[in-house]
Amino acid sequence: MWFTITHVAGYNKESTANEAAKTASKPNIIVVKDNTSAKRWKIDNKAVAEMITEGLLQLTKKPDINSAWLSLVSPKDTIGIKVNAVPGKIGGTRIEVVDSVVKGLLKAQVPSDHIVIWDASLKDLHTAGFNNLAKRHNIRITGSKDAGWDKSVVYDSPIVGTLITGDEEFKSGEEITSRKSYLSRLISQELTRIISIQPLINHNKVGVSGHLVGLTRGSVDNNRRFGISNAILVESIPNIIALEDKEQKRHIGDKIALCITDALYFQYLGQSKALLHYTEPLGQLRFSTDPVALDILSIEELEQQRQRLKIEFQPPRSILYKNATWLQIGESDPAKLRVEYFGR
Repeated sequence: MWFTITHVAGYNKESTANEAAKTASKPNIIVVKDNTSAKRWKIDNKAVAEMITEGLLQLTKKPDINSAWLSLVSPKDTIGIKVNAVPGKIGGTRIEVVDSVVKGLLKAQVPSDHIVIWDASLKDLHTAGFNNLAKRHNIRITGSKDAGWDKSVVYDSPIVGTLITGDEEFKSGEEITSRKSYLSRLISQELTRIISIQPLINHNKVGVSGHLVGLTRGSVDNNRRFGISNAILVESIPNIIALEDKEQKRHIGDKIALCITDALYFQYLGQSKALLHYTEPLGQLRFSTDPVALDILSIEELEQQRQRLKIEFQPPRSILYKNATWLQIGESDPAKLRVEYFGR
């Protein structure tokens, strides 16, 4: 039996009944907890599947799980499931979570050839074991870098980068610099909807290696220049998510159908590698259509866990999330977030 606890950050008791009802009907974030879902580095498939169902039903307020999925995506869509494969099977996006999402889409009559699991690199996806999942469901996996670059979609900034192998305009034997980054053709020409599933893992510069970082990792070429300074990083990430086509639709931002934070485990130190001695179980999955709100909740969770564990390291509060709010990607003010907790 699931129980629910509702928390409205910054809730004003003097709000009108209509405002309260409106807030109650549209929560920003659904958190589903099951302590049996993650134990001793093993994931309980059944528990995860039930958590996915509960989260989507509560998020969409639909009467059944197929209706919930079809309120977010259509069988006509080409759906890209964005994962973080870099930290591997334990530290990255868990295969069991993606498996449940794929099964849900298939049961909702989304054709298997309309489902793509992707990350920056196809090699990382294979290393993390997503190739076996893809074969089992007859779906595709691909790397955004491996799909090639669309020269018609450009992110141009004053920061100059030295091109390397794999960049669109790189030429062997020549040192070429450029201010331009091109969007992956996977995003601009293939995907119509995106489901982002990111693990709860620390990031030393921006607090969490979550949805904003995950959605942009490998999405454009000539991207090493963004890591020159934190100021450049926090400007480039939201700008890439806000890149528009000729019809002024955002290639990434407007395609986001659902975001799931995989908090079955959390890693409170490190950022790109699985460090098991800094990892503990949390047994949660978090659901929202707002990637910024989920990242803010993740940062607060990591801060609380480090305080509990008496870890002195605290990344600075990054302006990345305010920048994302200014570009209308999502809500970064914790006082405006509504979170509903379901557990058993």
